[in-house]
Amino acid sequence: MQYRNDKYGHPLSILGYGCMRFSRKGGAIDVEKTEKEIMAAFRAGVNYYDTAYIYPGSEAALGQIVARNGIRDQICIATKLPQYLIQKRNAIDRYFDEQLRRLKTDYIDYYLMHQLTDFAQWEKLGDLGIREWIAEKKAAGQIRNIGFSYHGDSDRFLKILGDYDWDFCQIQYNYKDEHTQAGVTGLKAAAAKGIPVIIMEPLRGGKLVNLLPESAKRTIARNPRGWTPAGWAFRWLYNQPEVTVVLSGMNSLEMVEENIATASEAHAGDFREEDFALIREVCRQIQEKEKVGCTGCRYCMPCPQGVDIPGAFRCYNAMYAESKRAGRFQYAQTVGLTEKPAFPSQCIECGKCEKHCPQNIPIREKLKEADKALRPFPYRIGINIARKFMFRKRKARS
Repeated sequence: MQYRNDKYGHPLSILGYGCMRFSRKGGAIDVEKTEKEIMAAFRAGVNYYDTAYIYPGSEAALGQIVARNGIRDQICIATKLPQYLIQKRNAIDRYFDEQLRRLKTDYIDYYLMHQLTDFAQWEKLGDLGIREWIAEKKAAGQIRNIGFSYHGDSDRFLKILGDYDWDFCQIQYNYKDEHTQAGVTGLKAAAAKGIPVIIMEPLRGGKLVNLLPESAKRTIARNPRGWTPAGWAFRWLYNQPEVTVVLSGMNSLEMVEENIATASEAHAGDFREEDFALIREVCRQIQEKEKVGCTGCRYCMPCPQGVDIPGAFRCYNAMYAESKRAGRFQYAQTVGLTEKPAFPSQCIECGKCEKHCPQNIPIREKLKEADKALRPFPYRIGINIARKFMFRKRKARS
């Protein structure tokens, strides 16, 4: 196993264990199977384990396994404050205390504000006294590093990044999402500030393995490197020195063993030009299955009406490259849940975006298609309800 240091020089395994996708049996986590997989990773040198309050049963299962094997002081546990559930100051303590009980520990190594999509969510936490709360918990030794996980665009990411003295951050990043969400812009900005970056969704939930087009699978299989689709995705990330840890939701011993082998061999700067060429070709083959030839370059932005054009197209494409449900969920999460609406329906057809598009996409026409597909009636209702809950008018709180 190889390691890269956190902000304070503590070595973290470049492969982290994502605890969202533990195997289940009879509706509950299969703790016996999961324990074998976690301990196999631990013995191979994995020391970073990422969970969250809303992953069903995950914190409790991880806490049980760690306590039973006596490895708490040999690993780092990361978990997350469900900021989207919090409306009052005392809820922060309530959730945090419950997490400590679930994890059978009295401290969290890496604690994140979970799933920020807009600066307004961080502002709301600020109104509730989150900065003072963090200072208290760090002084008491209950939190050792503070960070945030993010699912919005790069502009909002940079604003959150610059608003606080963060110890680390977590972003969705892979060779298909190089220029979406926080993207490479966010990765490099964080690294420039000395902030470690934890990577989630390196395989897009397995879609860069199982749901690759057959042509892409053949391209990878023919390459003399002999790497698997997962191996290519992980090595592309490890090639970048700005990446600190790559999380993987491992739920089989075979998966653990393959990912450990990759994390033991891959180094920053290993990629040759022909390796980048293969990644570009695979991306091209994926794009052939998509509805809009948008590369996420953002030359069309900013939209005068606030429409997130690349975000809408990315999610529209995901409906056909992955699944309708996946595309609509991504849309609700990354475009729908921003404080200021960013929907395609806001377009007034001024055409400014089309003048700057290198791909010559008929953006105005495609935005109408995307909005119709991404927001059928039930999704419109659901997004509106979620927005009202998350961005309700802030009131004075005790």
